[in-house]
Amino acid sequence: MEENSHFDKKSLKKVEGPTADWNELAKECVCFANGVGGELLIGIEDDQELPEATQIIKPATVDKINKTIPQLTLNVGIVATIETAPNGGEYINLKVFRSSQTIACTSSGKYYIRISDECRPILPEDMTRVAADKQAFVWEEKVVRKVKLEDANYQKRDALLSDIINSERVSDFVKEMSREELLEHYLLTSNEYLTNLGVLWFGNRKDRALMHYAPTIQFIKYDERGDKINKRIWDDFTKNPKELLNEVIALPDWKESVEISDGIFRKTIPNYDIEVIREIIANALVHRVYTMRGDIFINLYHDRLEVHSPGRLPLGVTPANIISKSVQRNQHLSKIFHDLKLMEKEGSGYDKVFEIQLFNGKPEPVVEELDDRVIVTLKKQIISKEVVRLMSNVNDTFNLNQKEIIALGLIAQSGVLSSISLTSKLCIRNNDSLKYWMGNLLKNEIVLSKGKTKATEYHINPELLRNVDFKGKTDLKKIEPHRLEHLILEDLKTYAPCSIGDIHQRIGLEINRRKVKRMLDEMVLKGVVSSEGEKRGTKYFIDQNAINN
Repeated sequence: MEENSHFDKKSLKKVEGPTADWNELAKECVCFANGVGGELLIGIEDDQELPEATQIIKPATVDKINKTIPQLTLNVGIVATIETAPNGGEYINLKVFRSSQTIACTSSGKYYIRISDECRPILPEDMTRVAADKQAFVWEEKVVRKVKLEDANYQKRDALLSDIINSERVSDFVKEMSREELLEHYLLTSNEYLTNLGVLWFGNRKDRALMHYAPTIQFIKYDERGDKINKRIWDDFTKNPKELLNEVIALPDWKESVEISDGIFRKTIPNYDIEVIREIIANALVHRVYTMRGDIFINLYHDRLEVHSPGRLPLGVTPANIISKSVQRNQHLSKIFHDLKLMEKEGSGYDKVFEIQLFNGKPEPVVEELDDRVIVTLKKQIISKEVVRLMSNVNDTFNLNQKEIIALGLIAQSGVLSSISLTSKLCIRNNDSLKYWMGNLLKNEIVLSKGKTKATEYHINPELLRNVDFKGKTDLKKIEPHRLEHLILEDLKTYAPCSIGDIHQRIGLEINRRKVKRMLDEMVLKGVVSSEGEKRGTKYFIDQNAINN
């Protein structure tokens, strides 16, 4: 099982013998408590799925965990038990409960939170966000208006339960539950009353309107001059989240598309793919802050679509890492959306948005985080029709997975992409992680690489481009080192002494600046070029004596 925001594995050495590190274990418990809660399986190594078959856990070890962790932490609830794995080996299941209304910390006053599979410190400026998110967590489970189940909208209730039972994402165990058990399982009811989540899904209009704060959506369409030409508002609180999403999806504006040639055939590319719209609006509904007022705005301009959602991104998610981070704010609402197949997965789902946008030859989505809202922008225009044809042909031949489509799309649109730029766009830690994204692209020579480590550059195989009759523009991105050296020399003969910025500007901005810098450093090392000054003030000029020799 893969480690995530609510699951981790630890070696038994962490709690036994001279290698025991109780402070580290306390830190991990604080992380889970401030996140969504979780389980620590102690006695299973990181690279193993099961404990050693002969492993026996001492009851004294479990007792020490249950006694020591509360002494080293504040506002952390735990239960440690001995479990037996299928292979007969024993391990410790340390359950950490979510600290729903307080912020957990270590006894030394340090705060941490679990983000995906990492334990991160909470900075002082993030404390208010953590407190706000905790209120958002509790919001789903609260019973505020004392709405009895018998007074709910039974048609919406039965429709929701029918969707759950018929969903392929729901296990048979859940499907076999009674109606009352299903409602309790999804935290839609508490005893005989509806929770906020229950009111949101099948409460009556009045009860939903009096919630703090049920979602409202505004769709506004603008012409090329920026004037409003159409407006649609869903603010009467008659619809639950699924009905709201379906209303937005049904707008006729999403049916607009363009056609491009693909050999003797024509390929239709929608201005905004309906799956992308579904994913972004679903994210806006699921991950918004329900403890603050604010409408979801869908602004359709002549060249772009903007979706504004009230509140900031969940702690740990940034516009730069949104493609790779999976953090739930409203975990129970997220669970229902996932089980009903209304969104790609429990988490951000933005990898699906990236995949479709890049496959259709369009720029990746732009995510901005302001003080009170998150804005997602999708561009309408196709960057290159040639890229669309390339992506389609390669995928038909090699059947790429999602990660490979995203990586290929980024490289195809850039022409040449350095490993540093690619890891930055994908928000992955190092070049070793790139193998999960490049996969068959390198194996099948769809993408070629040159250089080593951080100097590695990726580009589409020229032979493949010729096979699909690719008519892209020729540029200097893939210039060979000896040609780049000659180009720099020619520039310095005329303009020296000059800075790297001036050289880069004249010989071509499409060439990666790092490549120019590395070549200048090599030329200085060989004695062909000399330099004077430091850092940004460095000037380069030709060493005529070295050239003559």
